[in-house]
Amino acid sequence: MFIDESGDLGSQSDYFVLAALTVKDPLLLDRIIKNMRRNKFKKQLKDAQEIKANSSSPELINYMLTQLNTVPDAKVCYIILDKESCYSPYLLNDKHKLYNYVAGKLAEHIILEDADLSVRIDKSKGKQILRDDFNNYFEKKINEKSTLRKIEIYHSYSHAWTGIQFADVLAWSQFQKVEHGNGEFMDILKIEQEVYSVWYKKSD
Repeated sequence: MFIDESGDLGSQSDYFVLAALTVKDPLLLDRIIKNMRRNKFKKQLKDAQEIKANSSSPELINYMLTQLNTVPDAKVCYIILDKESCYSPYLLNDKHKLYNYVAGKLAEHIILEDADLSVRIDKSKGKQILRDDFNNYFEKKINEKSTLRKIEIYHSYSHAWTGIQFADVLAWSQFQKVEHGNGEFMDILKIEQEVYSVWYKKSD
């Protein structure tokens, strides 16, 4: 599982999107990016250490999403946070807690049976205590409905993992739809998708 986000948890956007891409064989993702770098997008990616949607051409994003459609058993789950509906000062004043809360909601909607799960998330939390806080919360939430034999969570550099780069493109594409009303990229995607909205209520 590869997780990345689009939007922000401050005041610069109305929405915040988390995307979790699940695949059985991540080497297939590596192969897609390798072929893009060698052939069709060799010139565009010549000096790029990694693929980031916000600095890529629409043609490149379209191609990545089209190629992702060919990956067997690929699934994506989105959580969309409408920040106007988040009324908790506790969460709004602590971006780390808010991020964990949204990621926890993501985990609640992912159901895996009798599986070993490796989770890789873009390394954005500098302190080990924040990474541990995320790991413990995410593992707790995903185990509420899934029957995992084993779960490992890694905070990894996105340039080293093509799966995180795909998750970035997926989150960005969904963000374009909800924030800007541009659904052209999401219309390309044919893999299994689940989209959920989340807001904070006192009952949560």
